[in-house]
Amino acid sequence: MAIEEFPRMKRLPPYVFATVNALKMMARRRGEDIIDLGMGNPDMPTPQHIIDKLTEAAGKAANHRYSASRGITKLRVAISDWYKRRFDVDIDPETEAIATIGAKEGLSHLVLATVEAGDVVLVPNPTYPIHAASVVISGGQLVSIPLTPDRDFFEDLHNITELIRPRPKMLIISFPHNPTTRCVDLEFFKRIVEYANKYQVLIIHDFAYADLVFDGYKAPSFLQVPGAKEVGVELFSLSKSYNMPGWRMGFVVGNQRLVHALTRIKSYLDYGVFQPIQIASIIALNGPYDCVEQIVGTYKERRDALCRGLHNIGWRVEPPKGTMFVWARIPRKFRHLLSINFSLMLIEEAKTAVSPGLGFGEWGDEYVRFALVENVQRTNQAIRGLRKVMRMSADEIEVITQKYQKKG
Repeated sequence: MAIEEFPRMKRLPPYVFATVNALKMMARRRGEDIIDLGMGNPDMPTPQHIIDKLTEAAGKAANHRYSASRGITKLRVAISDWYKRRFDVDIDPETEAIATIGAKEGLSHLVLATVEAGDVVLVPNPTYPIHAASVVISGGQLVSIPLTPDRDFFEDLHNITELIRPRPKMLIISFPHNPTTRCVDLEFFKRIVEYANKYQVLIIHDFAYADLVFDGYKAPSFLQVPGAKEVGVELFSLSKSYNMPGWRMGFVVGNQRLVHALTRIKSYLDYGVFQPIQIASIIALNGPYDCVEQIVGTYKERRDALCRGLHNIGWRVEPPKGTMFVWARIPRKFRHLLSINFSLMLIEEAKTAVSPGLGFGEWGDEYVRFALVENVQRTNQAIRGLRKVMRMSADEIEVITQKYQKKG
């Protein structure tokens, strides 16, 4: 029987990480030690006081029943209190906050609830894949805004908005940014709110890396700008700040209409996160901040080791002020390979896996992304492998180039 092709699935772009992941797994099956700096999957343990609360709550039978899809009341209050303490932003826990099954689920279902077939949605490029994919899944029309060092983001944003028809309905942004690690100030968000008001565009800001900042930089909340709640929402995830990626806990706050739309669609789709996880998340949000500071300190140590090591082998990168990644332009002598072939070469020649920039959009194809998910010792081991690559002669690079041209 022929496999039926589904139109919505055909619209999704190829998963470009699959090729790199397959080669990585093949190498590991051969017994090779591949240092995986590809997927941004936090490797540190969840703080013990959060685990203890989960264990306690899981021991109570009442917590094993269906929960509330928008999150239990005490969790939504904790979310509101967290915003007040962190950013001096008032959030109504009843109408302006909703718990989600991680930021990824919250964003994708919010877009599905609010974007109709043909609606134009603007998304920076490169970007975290679900930001673009959620538009495709909803049937919307995806339009990319280049997010590169040599371009003016707001100039491109305004020019594209003026040119396209229909005018955009929504803009999805995320700062500190994955994968480029770009950080912004509050003035940036003021300009975003002005843009939203001028063109009647809804804003979704993914704030997953709010806490993962370094060197004295503090990431502002989009909602700190007066009038931001009138035009958009912000998402946060406990995955990175509290090392809770597998717990799937996040939330959306801000504009009442958007929160209500997400609440409506989720009431049909799920019964919320397992209630003991919600209870433990209350403890995380209300609890001591020193555990987050320790996590951030570990990421900074790894960032410094990676950037210092890359610098020492002649690969110049800018140490990021935020996120758990390093976004590195491919060294000039390898740039012709572009990101997928270069990433495949690093697995074979340096025994190190990274994420190809193309996986985040065509504007990322001259870059690779390192995730800070290995300790300093393993990071230094990766640097030793990368040093061998950086020392390749012109003849060796030519052999590599021909090899991948044949594969391609």
